[in-house]
Amino acid sequence: YWLHYVGTGASGPVFSAGADLDWMARSADYSHDENIADATMAARLFERLNSLPAALVGRVHGAALGGGCGLVAICDAVIADERTFFGFSEVKLGIIPAVIAPYVLAKIGQSAARELFLTGRRFPAARAREIGLVHAVTPTSALDAAVDVYVRELLQAAPGAIAAAKSLLGQLAAATPSDTVALTAKAIADRRVSTEGRAGIRAFLDKGRAPWVRP
Repeated sequence: YWLHYVGTGASGPVFSAGADLDWMARSADYSHDENIADATMAARLFERLNSLPAALVGRVHGAALGGGCGLVAICDAVIADERTFFGFSEVKLGIIPAVIAPYVLAKIGQSAARELFLTGRRFPAARAREIGLVHAVTPTSALDAAVDVYVRELLQAAPGAIAAAKSLLGQLAAATPSDTVALTAKAIADRRVSTEGRAGIRAFLDKGRAPWVRP
């Protein structure tokens, strides 16, 4: 399907408090090669989630720390409870937020990343919205309603178009200016001749409903 949730609040009082304490205790005794293997698995997990050809909606509450902030960073739309706090606290443990860094950097930029990665300080939902880590902040009582607004919008969109838009954004992030002409021209041409593109434009012109929109 073309819509997935990251965090529904059903599992407890926080979105994600970061690494599991038992795992951290075990990893302290890992060899360097074992740590490379373990970190590679985590990096591949984040990469697969980030490139998932569907919209990821984050419903964030309580706390999002360390790797939890990484999960927030890979979400396409993030709605946070105003009481939520965030933090890249790894440096206070003598480690760094390495695996999640590419996704966080793409989301908040160098300036905010330097401040928050190096201090490890916790910051509120308002600050997370200010730097682009989250897209909407709402009172606890309105969290689900705010999430539903995003969900309703996403359900009006064509699944193939969502996948294509995410793919294009990923390609553009690594493209040089000279690459973008051919890349973007091909992307829109492909969608215009696609089944979804033809059906969507026809429905718009006929003032009808696109086939992927539920009654």
